[in-house]
Amino acid sequence: MSTLKDKILDTATDLFQTRGINSTGVDTIVAVAGTTKMTLYKYFDSKETLILEVLNKSQQDFQSWLDTKINNNSKKPADKIQQLFDFIEEWVTSPNFIGMAFIKASAEFPNEENPIHQLSSKQSREFRQFIAKLATEANIKDADGLALQLSLLCEGAVQAEQMKRGSGAIKYAKKAAKILIDGAS
Repeated sequence: MSTLKDKILDTATDLFQTRGINSTGVDTIVAVAGTTKMTLYKYFDSKETLILEVLNKSQQDFQSWLDTKINNNSKKPADKIQQLFDFIEEWVTSPNFIGMAFIKASAEFPNEENPIHQLSSKQSREFRQFIAKLATEANIKDADGLALQLSLLCEGAVQAEQMKRGSGAIKYAKKAAKILIDGAS
């Protein structure tokens, strides 16, 4: 990928997270990125295309980070599901935490027919499927049910932390997750 394209993507990611997607215009993105509209549109057909790429990159970066943490720190399947919230807590409390982009995007684009909302819903489902896979590997009978419960806890805690850093929501979500995992095992 082009360095300039990366810069535009990184700038848009930061601006969308800090100012909101709908509140951030293309003029602001190009000004902060130090480029021109022509250059932005060379890489992204429209603002919607840029938003979709931001969502995809944000989810890929998060999932790659989480995969690495789980695979490098956990050997047994039961440990992986138990440690999931340890890693989520590490992520949420890091200085670079900006939240789950799909949560914000779905709120700003609530129409289910909108491609941005559809991608956000897909990413939420993929996160839940990731948790279900961990639960299945840990021999949890209702892996899909537990995955739904844990994804709700995670997404809710992330949203609470986005609203107020240091709220403690992730610590309580982690405690609730342990109860749910232990009960499902």
